[in-house]
Amino acid sequence: MKYRPEIDGLRAIAVLSVLIFHLEIVLFERIILKGGYLGVDIFFVISGYLITYIIVNETKNNSFSLLNFYERRARRILPILLFIILIFLPVFWLTLLPFELKEYAESGLYALSFLSNFYFYSNSIEYGAPESFELPLLHTWSLSVEEQFYLFSPAFFILIWKKFNNYIYFIIFLIALSSILFSSIMASINYEYNYYLVYSRIWEILVGSFIAIYEIKNGIKKDSKLYDACTIIGLSILILSLIFFDKNTKHPSYITILPIIGVALIIFCSSGKDIVGKILSNKILVFIGIISFSIYLWHFPIISFALS
Repeated sequence: MKYRPEIDGLRAIAVLSVLIFHLEIVLFERIILKGGYLGVDIFFVISGYLITYIIVNETKNNSFSLLNFYERRARRILPILLFIILIFLPVFWLTLLPFELKEYAESGLYALSFLSNFYFYSNSIEYGAPESFELPLLHTWSLSVEEQFYLFSPAFFILIWKKFNNYIYFIIFLIALSSILFSSIMASINYEYNYYLVYSRIWEILVGSFIAIYEIKNGIKKDSKLYDACTIIGLSILILSLIFFDKNTKHPSYITILPIIGVALIIFCSSGKDIVGKILSNKILVFIGIISFSIYLWHFPIISFALS
């Protein structure tokens, strides 16, 4: 697929938002970006878009290889994740209490198995709470959610593309709608379950999938002023969400539709030549976006070590 630097710029916004949220930076006696945790949701939409585009486009061209798909995912994630877990092991050996070190080792094994979201949920860890920084690998829950989606997505998209192509939008919409309803209900019943587990998040990923499939089926034409206006609206919604969402916002739920729409409008409407596209294609943002995965993996253990 054609390289889109504005998506790397969007990745930069995502990782910087998460970083600022975890650092709890204060400006004018107010913590800025209280909704910075939405950076993870931005990543989910981007991942859904890119992964679905790869699967469906290669399926369309009869070039998709399941083995190659999983190999690429493993090569991208496992080496750096294993390296970080191992390099911090002697550091935390000296700073953590024995039971904390045991938790670190357990969470590392679950992270490498892409099951850490289940681990943190089963231990009733509230994401964003002060004690959450005592768990250096807490942030790997989002990797597990994505990898669990990647586990089943090839078979799912190949099936609906080949057998149910005429109903493909309806199928994706129906699953996404049920996921939104589920997350909205669970947000009031069981916060940890809703936050960590994949079914509450899958609708965010499928928003990106919907865009990818639409582009493959209908082509890409983004040269009108309407598209430009939509990207500005999308970025505005996203920034306002990052500012005004906070730890008390029921998330994910129906209200999360706002920032997800913002991200979707940018991905769907930006041509890279519009105002928002040019901002996001800035060399600095693109560079940060390219290394965003590494920044995301490194930042939380470093903050945890600094606070230990």
